[in-house]
Amino acid sequence: MSNVLRLAIVDPNDMQRESLKAMLLGMDMIWLEAECSRYEFFADVVSQTNPDIGLVAIDSDPEKGLELVGRLAVASPDCAVLVISSSNDGNLILKALRAGAKEFLTQPVRIEDVLAAVGRISQRRTGHGEHQQHGSQVIAVAGAIGGVGTTSVAVNLGCVLAKMPHTSVALLDLDLCLGDADVFLDTIPDYTLVDVAQNVTRLDFSLLKRSLTKHSSGLYLLPRPVQLEDVALVTSEDLQRVIGLLKATFTHLVLDLSKGFSPIDMIALEMANQILLCTQLDLPCLRNVVRLMMSFGNMEGLADKVKIVVNRVGLENGQITLKKAEETIGKEIFWQLPNDYRTMIDARNNGVPLIESAPRAAITQSMTALAKAISGEEAPQEAPAAKKNFSGLLRLLQGKK
Repeated sequence: MSNVLRLAIVDPNDMQRESLKAMLLGMDMIWLEAECSRYEFFADVVSQTNPDIGLVAIDSDPEKGLELVGRLAVASPDCAVLVISSSNDGNLILKALRAGAKEFLTQPVRIEDVLAAVGRISQRRTGHGEHQQHGSQVIAVAGAIGGVGTTSVAVNLGCVLAKMPHTSVALLDLDLCLGDADVFLDTIPDYTLVDVAQNVTRLDFSLLKRSLTKHSSGLYLLPRPVQLEDVALVTSEDLQRVIGLLKATFTHLVLDLSKGFSPIDMIALEMANQILLCTQLDLPCLRNVVRLMMSFGNMEGLADKVKIVVNRVGLENGQITLKKAEETIGKEIFWQLPNDYRTMIDARNNGVPLIESAPRAAITQSMTALAKAISGEEAPQEAPAAKKNFSGLLRLLQGKK
């Protein structure tokens, strides 16, 4: 609970205060410590409860509201004041900041603006320690080619993360046409991504959680649309808002991408903190890894987030060696998952994740270690040093051995 920020709110407008509360309640990073309907009482409320954030809505009486901000800045300097107003007048904003406000948000307040403001306040309070992670971790899982086990990795990684202490995890199935994360978890969801996307502007955090399907592992699932014709109803803008809501509600968000790298997938990649690119040690897969890394290199900051995960290591003796693979793609392999076809296929066909169906299996142990590694709790696997052999890249792209 060390990352939770305690918040107190004052707004004489009852309807607006309830609306703000609905937005804030359900956010794992926020604990609503106190609320108040009178400006003149709020300074005492703050002094008694010592919240991390004091949210002051000033529309009811801007003069009194700004005077309160000034008093809080002097009497409770450890409380970061966040001012909300329907006015975007530059003079008013300047007065609020000069009075001591740390952030100023304009009504109607957007979820993403609240998240950004709270995130900045959190970072100022906790600092930027080398090993600290702030806010939700978004992990996109993509495949270099179809059939490399992208969904298997995404689902089982999500379940492992959900079993870890002090985590809350959601899985978002972005293979909008052919996604099957619900099958892996043997669930029949009541709601899908299209339901949430179409109502995202009216959702609060409590309603959002009720729209997800909770698995016995603790993982929450938001599956792909049921009908193919509904795929077009999910826009890039909708997805951005859905991910924003999920980030505010969960410590980890796993995104299972499609194989088409559609505009929806690209939004997911941009919003991710880490990208796990799944591949196998064969020529078609490695060739696509090269192509994808070249494309990602043309997009600001994208290539740096990519971690190569080799699945089904030991599948057959004819596999390309890890050293050769690293030389070819010019990037170190972050993780290796052993081949265990029977265990994995049994887990999938029974709709039971590895951590429940085969907790002692080597593949499960490797998946657990991967979850710890991407959470910063365990060092990446050691692998042969990679060399940037661009002639190897060209040979692959040209289809030569």
